[in-house]
Amino acid sequence: MITNFNISDINLTKYLFFTGKGGVGKTSIACAVAATLADAGKKIMLISTDPASNLQDVFNTELTNKGTSIKEIPNLTVANFDPEAAAAEYRESVVGPYRGKLPEAVIKNMEEQLSGSCTVEVAAFNEFSSCITDEEIAKSYEHIIFDTAPTGHTLRMLQLPAAWNDFMDASTHGASCLGQLAGLESKREVYRNAVCTLVDKERTTLILITRPEVSPLKEAKRACRELQDIGINNQLLIINGILETPNDDLSSAIYDKQNKAINDMPEVLKSLPAFKIPLRPYNVTGIEKVRAFLKDGDIKLSSETLNAHHIPKLKDVIEDLYQSNKKVIFTMGKGGVGKTTIAASIALGLASRGKKVHLTTTDPAAHLEFVLDESYGITLSRINEKEELARYQELVLSKARETMSEDDLEYIEEDLRSPCTQEIAVFRAFANIVERSEDEVVVIDTAPTGHTLLLLDSTQTYHKEIERSQGDIPESVKKLLPKLRNEEETQVIIVTLAETTPVHEAIRLQKDLNRAGIHSKWWVINSSLYAAKTSHPILKAKASHEIHWINKVDEISKGNFAMIEWTSEEVKGNKLKDIIN
Repeated sequence: MITNFNISDINLTKYLFFTGKGGVGKTSIACAVAATLADAGKKIMLISTDPASNLQDVFNTELTNKGTSIKEIPNLTVANFDPEAAAAEYRESVVGPYRGKLPEAVIKNMEEQLSGSCTVEVAAFNEFSSCITDEEIAKSYEHIIFDTAPTGHTLRMLQLPAAWNDFMDASTHGASCLGQLAGLESKREVYRNAVCTLVDKERTTLILITRPEVSPLKEAKRACRELQDIGINNQLLIINGILETPNDDLSSAIYDKQNKAINDMPEVLKSLPAFKIPLRPYNVTGIEKVRAFLKDGDIKLSSETLNAHHIPKLKDVIEDLYQSNKKVIFTMGKGGVGKTTIAASIALGLASRGKKVHLTTTDPAAHLEFVLDESYGITLSRINEKEELARYQELVLSKARETMSEDDLEYIEEDLRSPCTQEIAVFRAFANIVERSEDEVVVIDTAPTGHTLLLLDSTQTYHKEIERSQGDIPESVKKLLPKLRNEEETQVIIVTLAETTPVHEAIRLQKDLNRAGIHSKWWVINSSLYAAKTSHPILKAKASHEIHWINKVDEISKGNFAMIEWTSEEVKGNKLKDIIN
C-alpha cells in the first residue's frame, strides 16, 4: 500500500539520509522536509553533499560548508558541501608530499587514481562524517538531514581493516578506486563511529527516493540491497512525480506507464514502507516553492522563452555524422536518459544512408530487433557486463593471489565491485569491437567516462615507467586510446533530459571527456514534454519549465543539439524510424 507522503506519519530519527538516482528529486524532497520541520518549530540542519546541488538557488542564499541560517525559515541551517572541491583538496593532500620526489608519470597516475566518482564520494563522506560524529551539532539540532547518502560500496570500503598503503604499493591492476583511501588512516575512528551511527535504526533512517519509472526503481533496488548488506535496514521508499489525474492522450499514456512501473517494481522495494508525492510542474527554487512542494498548490507556467529559432532533429545529427565520415560513435549519459534508443537510431540512420554499421550495447533490456533485417546492413553484438566483470575480476585476483596476503586480497575484492572497475572490464570488450571500425562504422551504447580513459592511459604510462605489470592493458586498449582522441574518427553524443540534474551531470561528463581529449559535438535532449503536445495543466506547466534547460543545452553545445519528444511507446523496431525521419 503506497500512501501519500506526510511527514507527520513517519517516525523521525535524529539523522535522515535521502538517496536515489540522479534527477529523482532528492534535493527537492530533502529541502521540503527540512523546511516543513523547521516551520513546525524544530531546529533543523540540512546538509547537501550532491555535486549537482543547487541549494543556493533553492534558498536564494549564499551557502558554505559550515552552515548558513535561512532568514525566512528561522529554525533552519543549511550547509552545502562541495564534494568536487573536497576531492581536489583531498587529492592534493595525498599526492602533494610526493611531488618532486617521484617521476612525473607516477604523479600523473596517482592523480588520475584520485579523480574518479568514487573519490568524490569518499571526499564527501570525509566531510559529513564529521557532522555525524560531532556532539555539538547533535545537541544543537533535533534533526540532521543529508541530501545524498553514501553507497554501499563506499561504506564497505571504509569498513575494511587498514592496510591501504600496503595494498597501494602492491596493486597493479589499473582499475583501482581504492586510491582515494590512501590518506584516510588518521580518520579511521571517525569513520567507524559514523558507520555505527548509520546502521543504528534508533538514530538513522535511510530514505530511498525514486520515480515511477523502470530505471530509477532498479537503481533504488540496487541501493536498498547494498545498504541492507552492510546493516542499514531502517529504510523507507518515496516515489516522487506521480501523475494522478490524466485528461488527454499524453497524460493518459504517462499515467499508464507509471502505474505499470509501480506494479512491476522489485519485491525488495514492495517490502518497504512506501509513500508517494504527486508530480509538480516546477523546479524547486525559492522559499515559496520549497514550502509548497509537499502541498497541493497553484500551477504556474514559466515566463522564460526559447532562445533557439530552430532546433535540429536527430536526423540532422545523423546526417552530420554521415557527412563527416565518423567511424566510432559513442552515446553517453547517465542511466535512464535513453542512450540505447539514441544509439540504435543513429545506427539505423547511418545504415539507411548506405554505411556498413556495427551496433553494440551493454543494456540487457535493449530491444534491437530491427537489426535482424540484413537489408539494413547492421550487425549487432551485446556485451554482457556481468560476464565481462566476472572474467576481469578473476584475471586480477588470480594474479594478486600470487603475491598478496588475505587481508590485501580483501581490498582488491572490494575494489573490484566499484563502478570504475566495471567500466574498465567492459571497456576491454569494447576495445576488441572498435577494431572493427577499420571496415565499418561502430556505434557503441554506453561510453566509458573520461576518467576511465585517463586511468587506462596514465596506468599504461605508469607501468612503462616502473617496468612492471606490462601485460595488464591489452594491445587493443593501447591502440584504442589514440583512436578515440582523433576527432576525425570518433565522436561522443551526449544524451540528457531537459531537467536540472541530468543537464548538470551531462556538463560534468563533457568536462570529463574534454580532460581526456575526447571530442563531443552533439547533444540530444530526449523525452521532452516541451516537444510534445498536451492540454494537461501540470504537464503543460512542466513543459514550460523545460525551456530553461533547453536554453542551457543550446548555450553549452553552441546550437549543436537535437530534441526528441516524449513518447509512451517503447521505441524499438520500426518505431526507431519515427525518431530519425
